[in-house]
Amino acid sequence: MAQTNQTIDGKRLWDSLMDMARFGATEKGGVKRLTLTDIDRQGRDYFRADCEAAGLTVRVDAIGNMFARRPGRDPSRLPVLFGSHLDSQPTGGKFDGALGVIAGLEVMRSLNDLGIVTEAPVELINWTDEEGSRFGHSLMGSGVWAGIYTQDKAYALADLEGVTVGEALKEIGYNGPEAAKPFPADAYFELHIEQGPILEAEGRQIGIVTGAQGQVWYDAVVTGQDSHAGTTPPSARRDALVATARIIDLVDRKMRARGNDGRGTIGRLNVMPNSCNVIPGEVRFSVEFRHPSDAEIAVLAGEFPSEAAALAELSGCQLELTELFKIPAQPFDPSCVDLVRQASARLGYSSREIVSGAGHDAVYVARHVPTAMIFTPCKDGLSHNEAESIEPEEAAAGCQVLFEAIVARANRAL
Repeated sequence: MAQTNQTIDGKRLWDSLMDMARFGATEKGGVKRLTLTDIDRQGRDYFRADCEAAGLTVRVDAIGNMFARRPGRDPSRLPVLFGSHLDSQPTGGKFDGALGVIAGLEVMRSLNDLGIVTEAPVELINWTDEEGSRFGHSLMGSGVWAGIYTQDKAYALADLEGVTVGEALKEIGYNGPEAAKPFPADAYFELHIEQGPILEAEGRQIGIVTGAQGQVWYDAVVTGQDSHAGTTPPSARRDALVATARIIDLVDRKMRARGNDGRGTIGRLNVMPNSCNVIPGEVRFSVEFRHPSDAEIAVLAGEFPSEAAALAELSGCQLELTELFKIPAQPFDPSCVDLVRQASARLGYSSREIVSGAGHDAVYVARHVPTAMIFTPCKDGLSHNEAESIEPEEAAAGCQVLFEAIVARANRAL
């Protein structure tokens, strides 16, 4: 790294990441910190206390997004925002989301240590329910904030036990008084692990994220007829699981037809009645496609529903397919991306430009605020897994680039 007299504290950053990982820690070394649970509340409370100890003013909006503000020299200037999320997958890792939030806290602490007063205010955000693993709708907090869908819709979402988002927010005390809606801001930066193998494979320290790929998500229900496994001959079977298997194969074929840019996944599958000697009569599952090209997403969204329905009919079944959402490919702001590029070069880090394969809160924020992202490598590209791992120096490098980009943007000449 190039010499600089404005250096974040890498050890403090790592120690803080490990402290946050205590909330929802699993036996296999990962994290289960599902959104709006009591474990999430504990992590939020701990984060809030750390922010307030750093002199930040914390506020919470109606969907539970947390904003921690440090004033600038010129209160009339728009704030520079940065952050990520603290919620996790059921078998998540220590760094997905948490790296961006805790690195943002380290930026604030380092500004304090170095006596730096930025011209513009700076504001750290913990977005609610980025993962979507409890209520089935990812990017919920940033989505409501950005106006992608309404607060009422989000409040009505329920988990498998029937608890709604609105109820859960009240239960943990994070249904804030402030409206969840966009406010004027100068820029947004998000640091995140890559969640893929490219940076590690190429030996690059920093990913300069130029945008995120498009996505289309579905809820699917295949309905057949549950019947006795031993007495029902092939001609009389309406096996919902066989029909689903054919649809799963279709998803995989459509993905692979698009080469390494293609993505197609069935991530959730519920078979009913789920008995070893009963032919399944109903299967509920998720489907998602992703691609950097909006044109390819449009082709997939146009072809898949009818082709999948035809496969269900081959097994004497019916398919009910509901499109949950379609996210267009999102380019990031060139000037913000360039600040990340400049910071990485100035610090002497090896880097490459990269398109995000995962959805992030930055994708929705970018619809209202100039946005860029920074990626750090993760071991074997593994994420959404308890074995997710990064090295302390990788976390520090990403945080240092984040620091440089934020300070440069907050002090830019207007």
